[in-house]
Amino acid sequence: MAQPIPLSRNTGVARARLTKAMLLPIARQTADDLALRVHLALDALRRGAGSMTDAQTLTQIMLLTGFLAESGFGSATSEQLSAAERAVSHVFDTGRETGKWSLDEAGFSLFATIATNYDQQLHSAPLWAITDASERLDRFTAGMSYQAPVRKRA
Repeated sequence: MAQPIPLSRNTGVARARLTKAMLLPIARQTADDLALRVHLALDALRRGAGSMTDAQTLTQIMLLTGFLAESGFGSATSEQLSAAERAVSHVFDTGRETGKWSLDEAGFSLFATIATNYDQQLHSAPLWAITDASERLDRFTAGMSYQAPVRKRA
């Protein structure tokens, strides 16, 4: 009878595997799926066929892109993010008032740059950075402090 492969039940081994995984980028298919969702939302808003969900998606990637850039992955200036915040705020205001969720050309151009940056970040940033940015977004949406913790360096 064949012997099963012994798997270590040592939590140290499991922790080491998890630590190594946190240093690698996320799976390409996962990154592509996340990026596609953003590009579809951006296109829908550009065509004037968007929804509140699409505007929320752009808001989330705007924040995630900024958080990842703060961690050293990709680039996003405070001016770019402020302009994006004003553009998406206008989308929300107009959408609530008229029911038409759309992004003007200047807003589209700005968010196209952010979406491209986000796409590159997903494909290159390690899992720990994406997880950290996602947790910061969760804290932000919950109304809690979302500032990055100060890390001690050895």
